[in-house]
Amino acid sequence: MQFTKDTFYITLRDRLASRNPLRTIMLNGVMRPAVVVAENEAVIPVKPQPDTFYLEWGSATPVPQQLGDRAIYTLECVISYHTFGSVESGVDRGRSLAALDTELLGICQPGTALKFDYSHTPATSMGTSIVWSAPQFGKVVGSEAPRTEGLPRGTAGVRLERTASVKVFFFPEP
Repeated sequence: MQFTKDTFYITLRDRLASRNPLRTIMLNGVMRPAVVVAENEAVIPVKPQPDTFYLEWGSATPVPQQLGDRAIYTLECVISYHTFGSVESGVDRGRSLAALDTELLGICQPGTALKFDYSHTPATSMGTSIVWSAPQFGKVVGSEAPRTEGLPRGTAGVRLERTASVKVFFFPEP
C-alpha cells in the first residue's frame, strides 16, 4: 500500500511542478512543490500553509464483487487546501480558490500512473499501475483565521477552504 501512496503523491507533485512551477512552499527549510503528505513529515501535525495541497490517507478496502485471482483495493485520499487570496483586502479569495480547484483537476488528469518503489534510488517499477477517480469536491467553507494567520501584509481576515476526495485503485504488493 505504501508504494501506491508514494506513487500517487509523487505523480501529483511532479505534475504540479510542471504545470505551475511557481506554486511552491518552504517546509522544513526546503523549497518544494506545494503538495504535502502530513504523515511523511518530520513534524506532526504540519501547520497547513495557504495555497498548498495536503494529502491525507484513509484505510484500504477491497473492491466488492471482483472476478479474478488478485484482489483490487481502493484507498481514499482526502486533499485539503485553503487560500487568503493574493491581495490585502482578500477580495480575490474566490478566484484564488477556483485557481486551486482547476490546478487540482489538472494534476489529477490523466487518472493513472505506473506504480514505483521509491524506497531506494533509482525508483523501480512494480509492474502494475494505479488508477484514480476524478476529485469529488466538498463545499467551500469560510473560517475566521487565527490571529497569527491573516491575509497578506498582516491584515486579519477570513480564509476560504475546501476538501476533495479521490479514490485510488491498486493491486496490493505481494
